[in-house]
Amino acid sequence: MTGIRGALLVGGTSSDAGKSLLVAGLCRSLRRRGVSVAPFKAQNMSNNSAVTLDGGEIGRAQAMQAAACGVEPDTRFNPVLLKPGSDRRSQVVVRGRVVGEVGAGDYQHWRSRLIGVVQDELAALRSEFDVVICEGAGSIAEINLRSNDLANMGLARRANLPVLVVADIDRGGALAGLFGSTAVLDPADQALVSGYVINKFRGDPAILAPGLDMLRERTGRATLGVLPFSPDVWIDAEDSLASPVGRRVGGPPASGSGSRLVVAAIRLPRVSNSTDVEALACEPGVDVTWVDDPAAVLSADLAVLPGTRATVDDLRWLRARGLDAALTERATRGLPILGICGGFQMLGHEIDDDIESGIGLVDGLGLLDIRVAFHRDKTLRHFSGNDGRNLLRGYEIHHGRVTASGERSWLCDDQTGPEGVRRDAVYGTHCHGLLESDDFRRDFLTEVAAAAGKSGFTPVPGLSVGQVRESQLDVLGDLVDAHLDMSAVQRLLTEGPPQLPGILSLLSWNSSTSK
Repeated sequence: MTGIRGALLVGGTSSDAGKSLLVAGLCRSLRRRGVSVAPFKAQNMSNNSAVTLDGGEIGRAQAMQAAACGVEPDTRFNPVLLKPGSDRRSQVVVRGRVVGEVGAGDYQHWRSRLIGVVQDELAALRSEFDVVICEGAGSIAEINLRSNDLANMGLARRANLPVLVVADIDRGGALAGLFGSTAVLDPADQALVSGYVINKFRGDPAILAPGLDMLRERTGRATLGVLPFSPDVWIDAEDSLASPVGRRVGGPPASGSGSRLVVAAIRLPRVSNSTDVEALACEPGVDVTWVDDPAAVLSADLAVLPGTRATVDDLRWLRARGLDAALTERATRGLPILGICGGFQMLGHEIDDDIESGIGLVDGLGLLDIRVAFHRDKTLRHFSGNDGRNLLRGYEIHHGRVTASGERSWLCDDQTGPEGVRRDAVYGTHCHGLLESDDFRRDFLTEVAAAAGKSGFTPVPGLSVGQVRESQLDVLGDLVDAHLDMSAVQRLLTEGPPQLPGILSLLSWNSSTSK
C-alpha cells in the first residue's frame, strides 16, 4: 500500500462510538505498510489531555493516535481543544494554548473564527504526511451545529474528504443509527458518506449480514468492516464517558493466588486525565474501580484523588457526598491516599482560586500542610526527575501552584527541585503520568501493600506500561487488518469520495425487502 496519498474522516453516530480507536487502528495498520501517517481531530472536547514536546496541550486520544503512527504528539493533530469546567462553560485551547473561556452559546461565534485555523493545520499535515486520518467529534448528525461545524461534515466538505461512519452495536440501534445519521444530512453532505463500520460486535457475523445487506440497499453504502468486541483494548480512554462509577478499569482480571490490591479511584464530576489510574490497572494484581461513595473509599487499599478541571467545585461535591470524612479517616488510620494535580490541591489547607471558580479563598481537606494559589498562566510542561531511587517521567497541566508548604518533599524535579509532598501515607503531586515509570510504580505499590497489610502482594517484575500501550495499539491494528476492507479504504484515500447518491425516500424502497 506504499505510495498512496490522501485523507479521510472517521465520523460516528454518537460520542464513544469507537472513532478514536478506529483512527488509531487505521494509523497503526497504515504505518505497518510503510505509509507516513498522522492523526487529526479538528476539535476535541475532553478533560483528558497530553503535553506536546513544545509545551502545547492536545487531547489524550490524539497523543495515543500519534503513538500508533510512530510520531511524537503535535499541536497540529488537535488544533482546537475544549475542556469543560461545568455543563455550560469550557476552556478553549487553540494550537496548544489557552485563549479563553466560553459558554455554549458564545462558542458558536468562535467556530467561524476557528475554521481557518483548522484548515491551515490540516493542509500543513497533508503536505508533510502521505495520509491523514481525521476523527470527527460526537455525531456527524448534529445538524443544529452544522452551519459552523469544525470537525464533522463541515470539515469533510471543505477538504472533500470521504467519510466512514462508525456505530457501536454493543449499545443497540446501530443500523438505525447509521441510516438515520446519513438521512438527516443534506444531499451534498450525504454524497461524502462513503461507507460504514460496525464496532464492538459480539456473536455470529452471519446473523448480522442480512441487516447490512438491507442497509446497503436503503442507503447505497457498503459496510466496510465489522470489528469484534475486544476486552484487550482499554488504555488511553478519551473522556469521562469511559470512567463511569462502578466500572473496573482495565482488561479482564488476571488469575492468580497472590494478594490483590484494591484501588478506589474517586470519580469526580469534572475528572481530568483519568488515564493516570490506568497505569495501576496494568498491574495484574491490582483492581482499580471508579467510585463515589465513602464506604468504597474507606475500604480500599489505596484511594486515588485524581485531577479535575474544576478543583473548587469538585471539592464541594466531595464534601456533599461525605467523601472528605472518608479520606480523613483513611489518613488517621495510616491508609494510603494519592492526590494528583487537582486532587493534590484538594488535600491541602487552603486554595485561593480566582481563575477556575472565581470563588477566591476556600478551605481544603487539610490532610497536607500546603497552600495553593491559582494563576492565570497555565503550567504546561514535561517533567523529569526522581524519587531518590528511580528515574521519573511525567507531565504537568495546571493553573494552581503550591505557594507554601510545611511538608517534606516527595519527589525531585531535575529543573526546579522539590516536587510534590508526602505526610505518612498521604502522597501528592502535580505531575501526571508518573505511574507509567515502571520501577517507581512497583516501589509505590509495594509501599501501599505494606501500609494496607497486604504482605502477599508483589508487583509483576518487568511489566512495562509503555509495552502494554504498544500491544493494545497492535491489537487495534490487527482488528483493522483482519476485519476492515483495507482495499476499499485505499481507494477512498487515493480517489476521494465516490459521490454516492442521496438516500432514497422510504416510499421508493423495494417493498419486497420488508416481506
